[in-house]
Amino acid sequence: MSIIAAADVLVVHPNTVRYHLDSLVGDGLVELVEPDRKGPGRPPLMFRAVRQMDRGGTRNYQVLAEILSTHLATDRRPGAKALAAGRAWGHSLASLELELESPPDVASPDEAIDRLIGVLDELGFAAERRAFDGEHDGEHQVSHRHCPFLELAENHPNVVCQLHLGLVQGTLEAWGTPITAERLDAFVTPDLCLLYLRPTAAAERA
Repeated sequence: MSIIAAADVLVVHPNTVRYHLDSLVGDGLVELVEPDRKGPGRPPLMFRAVRQMDRGGTRNYQVLAEILSTHLATDRRPGAKALAAGRAWGHSLASLELELESPPDVASPDEAIDRLIGVLDELGFAAERRAFDGEHDGEHQVSHRHCPFLELAENHPNVVCQLHLGLVQGTLEAWGTPITAERLDAFVTPDLCLLYLRPTAAAERA
């Protein structure tokens, strides 16, 4: 339809139609159509709706996540595969961050942990650095009091928690930090998970 034809059907001013069509084209819901060139003069712009699935419908990613985690949990080595998947995800997140922002300042363990906590917070983990009493031999702890995958983690901790650990390891590796994630203790208390960070082997040798 042309702008004039659409305005006639809707009984509104053509400028109103033009304004909304611009938005719909920008959102990928409407497209311009090459008009048939018949007769003299400039042919009117023609528009039509883009044929596609209804993007306004409901989503159920929880079911998809449950299917995938249940399937992975039946593998002979679910933890190892989940850890590898998490590490790959962490590398991807770090690479995207480097593309969008300046390289992170993670020269020291404290800087790396602060940056990591920011990433984990963005993902919904409510991460916090835990204080130590006395000597801690280079070890650092980060607590989590919220899990964005809580129901999945309760049902499949050997998959979901290893995925989380791998995510942290992959992110720290991609940043080239002097620390790595050693382990993740899930549900130390009903409202707390603990992530343990230690210097990398290279950092310890240095």
